[in-house]
Amino acid sequence: MATLNLLQAINQALDIAMADNERVLCFGEDVGGFGGVFRATSHLQDKYGKARCFNTPLVEQGIIGFANGLAAQGSTPVAEIQFADYIFPAFDQIVNESAKFRYRSGSLFNVGGLTIRAPYGGGIAGGLYHSQSPEAYFAHTPGLKVVVPRNPHQAKGLLLAAIRDPNPVLFFEPKRLYRASTGEVPESDYELPLGEAEVIKEGSDITLLAWGAQMEVIEEAAELAEKEGISCEIIDLRSILPWDVDTVATSVLKTGRLVISHEAPLTGGFAGEIAATIQERCFLYLESPISRVTGLDTPFPLTLEKEYLPDRLKVFEAIKASMAY
Repeated sequence: MATLNLLQAINQALDIAMADNERVLCFGEDVGGFGGVFRATSHLQDKYGKARCFNTPLVEQGIIGFANGLAAQGSTPVAEIQFADYIFPAFDQIVNESAKFRYRSGSLFNVGGLTIRAPYGGGIAGGLYHSQSPEAYFAHTPGLKVVVPRNPHQAKGLLLAAIRDPNPVLFFEPKRLYRASTGEVPESDYELPLGEAEVIKEGSDITLLAWGAQMEVIEEAAELAEKEGISCEIIDLRSILPWDVDTVATSVLKTGRLVISHEAPLTGGFAGEIAATIQERCFLYLESPISRVTGLDTPFPLTLEKEYLPDRLKVFEAIKASMAY
């Protein structure tokens, strides 16, 4: 075991994947000798050469189009989008090409070896173009997998699983936690399952659900709730697409209450999909309406970032309101 931050865990996962499979390639804007804007790919070009870790032009559509072509020819590309906010120029390549390649060819061809890494979310005073959480856009697209880790241990195991998964995977990394989140990580090669949520803490009164950086927030809110005698069950969804309906439903059937938190705006956020599905599965067991604690329906603000982001107090208020319903 080693104590790593989230960035170091991602770098280690990339290193292991490249050492294990010579078809794995890493590329994106400044990922070569520079190691990327966050240094996630540091030293990989020195170790594996410019043919396997290299810089691309500043054109996201080109990065993903190139990655689709590599994957279609049997390579295992790991393409970095420097900030998730800039994934939108590549939206067509992802949702109309990456996601549909296998289906449109009747399974004769696929780009299943493709992994797209992108730092997402707020908390670094990045303003409206460097703070967004776009996971719900891609959750609407069959043929993709969407994964979000919460800490270094999860990041390494989930990224290795994503790179080796036979489907195109979007891997959103919570940039606020890149250096803030540290923990014990096995130095060995290991994978964590995609599409499976993890129950972090068992409880009996209310279920709290989140992913990525919001996991820290709901854990802090749960601590406040516990002081008032409220027993919280905490679940990390981990995979947005496919998402683990059974684990969440089982928890809500037990507690009768659900609070979901994410940084993305409320309208069209993935919490709405979760709420609709759990309402169908658990309607007669619900003790209160399912609650969503999210970002606001505005562009991401710079000076009002704290007011915009869902925090432990907002989640705590939602917990109390749900219990008092």
